[in-house]
Amino acid sequence: MGTNVPNIVLLVNPNTNSKTTAMMAELAKETLAPHGFEVIGLTAAAGPAMIVDPAALAESQQYVRAAVLDHLLGSSDGASESSGGAIAAVIVAAIGDPGREQLHEELAVPVLGIGQGSILAASRSNRRFGMATSTPLLASSLAKLVAAHGKSECFTGVRLTESEPLVLAADPERQYRELAAAVELSTQDGAEAVIIAGGPLSSTAARLARTTNAEIIEPVPSACRLLLEMLG
Repeated sequence: MGTNVPNIVLLVNPNTNSKTTAMMAELAKETLAPHGFEVIGLTAAAGPAMIVDPAALAESQQYVRAAVLDHLLGSSDGASESSGGAIAAVIVAAIGDPGREQLHEELAVPVLGIGQGSILAASRSNRRFGMATSTPLLASSLAKLVAAHGKSECFTGVRLTESEPLVLAADPERQYRELAAAVELSTQDGAEAVIIAGGPLSSTAARLARTTNAEIIEPVPSACRLLLEMLG
């Protein structure tokens, strides 16, 4: 591409786990690279290793903003030295979308969140949807995000894993089994689609989409598809 063509998407991980950033960036590339976009993963420099409660979600906002702005200031007017492109969009890759609204106000490019993308994908045609997640303390924050997008009437609620998120993060098979059970409960609630609510759960979300009969909404690909719609 020519110099300064806006073809770079920044995917910022509000958690400080760089392995999670790499995993989510690869997922984003699967959707965006065929359309000519380069994905650059950014990891929050400070804050929680995993967002598990409202306090951590609120704290991470400042680090999301800093990661994006530091990257833009460190490059030439937002250009990437590797491709000569410029920033086309930013994706905030935590289900609570921390810092998205502030960056949306500050930047001249689209700023999307994986929570936003998931909710809009799950509620298409006003279908009923639920969420399956491993973070019980974030259930109220997720319900508020649904309400902020005007989709509460479609929302069947949050179903939880039995084990804590850090336990499941260390045991992918257990994470898969417990999330599958939460998905089943969500469908029993009347959900026609189920969001796997968590950026670090993205690999398991992809596996569930392949192995269950439920309509699984994967947060990172959902945000990427929303971006492609917005950019036409």
